[in-house]
Amino acid sequence: MADKSTPAPTLTGHGAARLPSVDVDAYNAELRGGGGFIGDRASNRAFRAILEDYRERMRANGDDPLGETPSEEISKKKIDKVLTDGDPEAAGVVQGVIEDFSQEFAAVIRRFLKIKSWHGTQRIVVGGGLRESRVGELAIGRTSVILKAERRAIEVKPIHHNPDEAGLLGTLHLAPSWIFQGHDCTLAVDIGGSNIRVGVIETRLKDAPDLSKAKVWAFELWRHAEDKPKRDEAVERLADMLRELIKRTETKNMHVAPFIGIGCPGLIREDGSIRRGGQNLPGNWQAKSFNLAQRLRELIPSIEGQETAVVIHNDAVVQGLSEVPFMSDVEHWGVMTIGTGLGNARFTNRPPATAK
Repeated sequence: MADKSTPAPTLTGHGAARLPSVDVDAYNAELRGGGGFIGDRASNRAFRAILEDYRERMRANGDDPLGETPSEEISKKKIDKVLTDGDPEAAGVVQGVIEDFSQEFAAVIRRFLKIKSWHGTQRIVVGGGLRESRVGELAIGRTSVILKAERRAIEVKPIHHNPDEAGLLGTLHLAPSWIFQGHDCTLAVDIGGSNIRVGVIETRLKDAPDLSKAKVWAFELWRHAEDKPKRDEAVERLADMLRELIKRTETKNMHVAPFIGIGCPGLIREDGSIRRGGQNLPGNWQAKSFNLAQRLRELIPSIEGQETAVVIHNDAVVQGLSEVPFMSDVEHWGVMTIGTGLGNARFTNRPPATAK
């Protein structure tokens, strides 16, 4: 029997620097240069701008081999197909875009490596929307080659999981392992400027105690940017999505841990409110009077008869945390997510004796 004088284990705090398996050395760095944010040079928007620049130059000397579709409307699948099966000249355009973008991305990484908190980084995993395409994977690989050719001791690799799933799976590493004991799964939330994704994560601890076999068992996606809800309406819809997923687990006789892990844009205060970076979310999520964790606990006070615990961290941090099981061979590593901007976080693995 446990000693009753021993305090019960505590959960990780919101936006915490110390997590069960890693220390978060830095996140959401906003480096400036050239009249804007350095990270904007390695974003989806930057990739499309480079593509459009190539097409404009091609039009000045003849036909555009990619046709008339605006650059921002060409799907990643189509760009991938052009590279593999398209006209040689069109494929040449895509190859040129990959090269130029990779050079920009390498320059951005060099700037990050000059930050004290990023010194000694051995590996950077890349997530976000661009990583989902073959073109994105090639750009990541080319960036790695550029840096290694400079004799820099660093790897740049695509994140293991689909970025949408990584943003959910990473929430497992916000919680200490004891909270999963006796449960089959947990709830995860990935909040973005356009979408809110809610999922049930099957932990599979018996198969892999390090959570490397965890998988997204079910998820719901809401494109809130199309509905333009008010903030409170968005939170209530989020709670409804979570309740629906809990009902689905009950039909399968699955036991849900009383924990909700959340990835959210911006800098997260210790109390769970957003300091800055949530401007693209529906309504004012940065108001000091608004606390998402507290509101969710009010809407879902218990799960399977146990008090609900909620932990919130930055979305790039959470996406990076999905890589924890695959980072045992390095000590210092980071994540960059290529989306509307460049999400970023840097980690140091904690010693096995103190890790989850």
